[in-house]
Amino acid sequence: MRAVSVIPGQENSLYLDTNAPEPDPDEGPVLVEAIAVGICGTDREVIAGEYGEAPPGAKRLILGHESLGRVLEDPTRTFAPGDLVAGIVRHPDPVPCPNCAAGEWDMCRNGRFTEHGIKARHGFARDRWRVQPDHAIRLAPTLDAVGVLLEPTSVVAKAWEHIERIGERARWTPRTALVTGAGPIGLLAALLGVQRGLEVHVLDRATAGPKPALAARLGAVYHHRGVPDLDLEPDVALECTGAPTVVLDVMEKIGPNGIACLTGVSSGGRRIALDAGHLNRQLVLENNVIFGTVNANRRHWRQAADALLQADIRWLDDLITRRVPLDRYPDAYTSPGNDVKAVLEFG
Repeated sequence: MRAVSVIPGQENSLYLDTNAPEPDPDEGPVLVEAIAVGICGTDREVIAGEYGEAPPGAKRLILGHESLGRVLEDPTRTFAPGDLVAGIVRHPDPVPCPNCAAGEWDMCRNGRFTEHGIKARHGFARDRWRVQPDHAIRLAPTLDAVGVLLEPTSVVAKAWEHIERIGERARWTPRTALVTGAGPIGLLAALLGVQRGLEVHVLDRATAGPKPALAARLGAVYHHRGVPDLDLEPDVALECTGAPTVVLDVMEKIGPNGIACLTGVSSGGRRIALDAGHLNRQLVLENNVIFGTVNANRRHWRQAADALLQADIRWLDDLITRRVPLDRYPDAYTSPGNDVKAVLEFG
């Protein structure tokens, strides 16, 4: 079996093992044949040795947390052979904390969760993988070319669910949404905003390449100037860049009773000037809410599957700007300037 792995904490240890062992039955009874894995910044950071943790007793960590595959066998009969599935990334901690015990493992309090391809659990970048039935999501057959987008879509499905739950604190009739960043997370966040009937604005530095056209095809308004230059006060903002100046600009840009959701992860190490008093005054006097979100639980994965099924398949397919065969696996983990989404295919 083929598997793409790294030695966590060791830079440039990316390796394709062509004689990897079959997945351990302890990983789950559902055996799945891989179709593709999506590549994101998290994979590149693990490859760079910035973080990552191999399973207990293992030296290497198999990569891949964005998955798509077909069921080969399932003795529990939850799935049938040939079913299209994706594996949920995070597993609850073994204690468990109150949230993990309630199935809200994306809100784990003690940090003892595990994650496929990231933390103490092998990922999906291998010919075959196993999973527990309750950690697999069935996808419609029509999503066989784009279902690998389910994991990033689950992240923004959670973001939108939490935005709406916060909005229910008062009478809330949002009209406009601002999404900063036109990568996969940003464009999928915009997709879900359009599906909710909002006027969506997408901001990104790119003036050429696929991003402006992808936003326009959604019916969103595309901007490439700075946030302060926008002539709008969005009711909702989803910040998907993690760039510190953009984060602060978004906080100041939202309108009265506005909600800003931060999905981008900042690298840190950079100091910028901030008038904290002014920002605090604005947030308090306008009843604004700023919150962060990461990961997703099973409910959000199901919401994401529904959102993909409602979307234009051609648009989703064009969001995937590079499909790389496994024999050219190093290319999949590079990041050309005009990329939106790269996928590693197991043909």
